[in-house]
Amino acid sequence: MIIKDIAKQDISVIGNILPLKKNNNITIKINKTIEIVAVPNLGEVNSHQDNVGIILEEKKIQRILSKKYKNVLITEINSEEDLDQLAKRKPDLVFSGVKYFLFNNRKIWLNDYLELFKIPYIASSKAALDNESDKNRAKKIMQKNNIRTADFFITNPGEYLKGSSIPIKFPLFIKPVTGGDSRGINKNSLVFNFEDFTAKVLDIKLKQKSPSLVETYLAGKEYSVGIFEDSIDGSLRAMPIEIIVKKNIHGHCILDFDVKKNDEEEVILVTDTKIFDKLSQLAKDSFIALGGKSLGRIDIKMDHLGIPHFIEANLMPGLRKGYFYRSCVLNLDMNYEEMILSIANTGLSSH
Repeated sequence: MIIKDIAKQDISVIGNILPLKKNNNITIKINKTIEIVAVPNLGEVNSHQDNVGIILEEKKIQRILSKKYKNVLITEINSEEDLDQLAKRKPDLVFSGVKYFLFNNRKIWLNDYLELFKIPYIASSKAALDNESDKNRAKKIMQKNNIRTADFFITNPGEYLKGSSIPIKFPLFIKPVTGGDSRGINKNSLVFNFEDFTAKVLDIKLKQKSPSLVETYLAGKEYSVGIFEDSIDGSLRAMPIEIIVKKNIHGHCILDFDVKKNDEEEVILVTDTKIFDKLSQLAKDSFIALGGKSLGRIDIKMDHLGIPHFIEANLMPGLRKGYFYRSCVLNLDMNYEEMILSIANTGLSSH
């Protein structure tokens, strides 16, 4: 087990004090205060919010954490004053999926703010989140650290006027530089000629308001690797899973926005030990290079020779239906409650 459960530790003899007799009817809660910082209500149902990394089920998480910890509160931050009050209360842990708050046209990054007051939190700092959210920056970091990733370049509509000027060979895979959840990726992301290349780059600019990241298409299997940081020694536990996608109408397997949204992919455990080890090492190296903390997810794809390549990262991965949760289930036989408790324990111990 990667996260040592304080509540399950044996109570040892200390000096002349005898250990307490175990009583299954009594739950001894740990004297810690955890504040679950809720997503600010923007008045838009099911809207995508750039400032939110993880959409939390606050009340459910509160019930889970309350089984182990004495004081678990849900806090909504609506102003800088609310943040100041949070800092003054100085809880033992802030459990939140919020990246930043926007007050008076100024971004306040939550985890960096908490760091100033030495308040423990879950997930990574602003610097690490910036690294992973900009796919161009993330891939350059991989190259700098000699971590394998597909050849790529960044472009906008009109920059390339003929196919021969494109710096890497077809087929190519095109996606937005920014954004998550495979937004902007569809059946037209895989291109084999200049006409389709220009159409997709224009489509991304118009619909996603983003430059395009164009990379060599990797034709092999697709994986996602959950990462857990051990609360005791800081070591990383990698949890690879394989993602199987059915062929689309063009005969290609593309993990696009609609496939994820409709849960059309299949997820299975990686049983080949050599592949497991290669995926684990690449994921750990990538996580460290990006500056990740506590937990995260690294997406990897094989080329036609079966060599794994870094695709992208998510250092605030979804906790309910996403690949991080499924990697915990398949690799650690960990249910949702155990995962939430483990994340909290890591947060309490690692800052």
